[in-house]
Amino acid sequence: MKLFAYIFIGLILLSSCKDDVKPIINNEIVNGEIPTQESWDSKILITGEGLLKAILYSDHILVYDDRKETLLEGVKINFFDDNEVKTSQLTSKRGRIDDKTKDMFAIDSVVAQNDSGTVLRTDELHWINKTQKITTDKFVTITTKEERIEGYGFISDQGLKNYTIYNVTYSTKLNGEDK
Repeated sequence: MKLFAYIFIGLILLSSCKDDVKPIINNEIVNGEIPTQESWDSKILITGEGLLKAILYSDHILVYDDRKETLLEGVKINFFDDNEVKTSQLTSKRGRIDDKTKDMFAIDSVVAQNDSGTVLRTDELHWINKTQKITTDKFVTITTKEERIEGYGFISDQGLKNYTIYNVTYSTKLNGEDK
């Protein structure tokens, strides 16, 4: 009777393993291209001349060595000044790094905020490593303690202290409650 029970349980286990396990399909693989490296819940320190310039956090990183490109999902970057004091933070749903220039593109629901409370919202933002500037030709909204400005085209230092909106479409003063 025990032998029959063992055979019966064995058959149930074998039959349950047949079609229930399906491989996970990674939709990030484009044209059969497989990333050289992948990592999850990563933290990357970016330095220059021995100083901390930024800390990048990402939920998922895909590195493509052949095309010199890194794709990011779930992005948060903290930027630091020359005294290694955090000056601003950027978040976005996705990102891309040009591995040749180290320039970064933040894409989808981009929010940059400095420690003074200035907030930038846009769909896409380009951080230029060489100049340490952020720029976009997309629609932007800047909100400070005093005003709200909307328009197209933007350039700023990475601390959002000195910025320019090229084509302002809306501007208003805030009284502290209209933010």
